[in-house]
Amino acid sequence: MSLSEEVRERLADIVELQPTKNKALQERWGMESGSEVHQYLEGELKDYYYRDEDSLIRATAEARAIVTGEEVGEDEPLRVHLSDLEQQILEVLADPDERSQSVVSVLHALENEFGEEFDTGEVRRALRTLERKGVAELIYRTVPTFRLAVPRDAVEHAD
Repeated sequence: MSLSEEVRERLADIVELQPTKNKALQERWGMESGSEVHQYLEGELKDYYYRDEDSLIRATAEARAIVTGEEVGEDEPLRVHLSDLEQQILEVLADPDERSQSVVSVLHALENEFGEEFDTGEVRRALRTLERKGVAELIYRTVPTFRLAVPRDAVEHAD
C-alpha cells in the first residue's frame, strides 16, 4: 500500500514517541481531541499500530520498517513488546511449519502448560494482538486459527 507523505510523517511520529498516548499525538498533529486522533489512527494507520496492555500506542514491526527503511532480517530478532499473556502464548503456539491452532486449542495448551485457567476472550485478543505485531499469523479454516509467523527464538521481548 502506498502511503501519503502526511501518513508517513505521522507514522514516524508514532515510532519516535512510542509508547505514547492520544494526547501526545493530538498535540504533535495539532488535532482538536483524542477522539480525532483515534479516528485518524483507525482510518489511516490501522495496520501500523496497536495498543499494549496499558492502552499505550505502539508501532508494529512493519511500521518501524517503513519508517527506518530497514526490513527485519531473518537473522535479526523481532523486537516487540509482549504482555505476560502474549509471552505465555508465544511459548505454546504452533510453530510456523506446524498446523495452526484455534483459540480453544491455544487456551487448552496454556492451561496444560501453566496449570491455571485463562479467559477465552483475553486469549483471543492476545492472539489478534500477536497477529498485528507480526508474531502470529491468522489462517482461516473452519474457524480462525493461529500459528507463529516467525520462529519462536526470533522474538525478543522488548520493554
